[in-house]
Amino acid sequence: MLTNTSKIETNRASSYLQQLCKHFSHKVDVQFDPEAGQINLPFGKCALSATATDLTMVVSAENQADLSKAARVISSHLERFAFRENPKIEWYPAADHEPD
Repeated sequence: MLTNTSKIETNRASSYLQQLCKHFSHKVDVQFDPEAGQINLPFGKCALSATATDLTMVVSAENQADLSKAARVISSHLERFAFRENPKIEWYPAADHEPD
């Protein structure tokens, strides 16, 4: 299983987590509460966690093409929901160091 992680700083992390999960729940299996969520896409998964200051997203998939697709889909939806903040969403492989 391949994974990529992205972390954005925002004081609306829980709101975005819930908004993403509610949006996807109309089409795929989703579990969430205000601090954590899981979106099960047909081509991969996204685990989300929210704190008071940031939203962490971890996408996972069986191959690189599906991993890239999962990251693109999650990113594009978050960018639409968070358009006022214009978040900079960068994905990092699990083995790479994430910026602080």
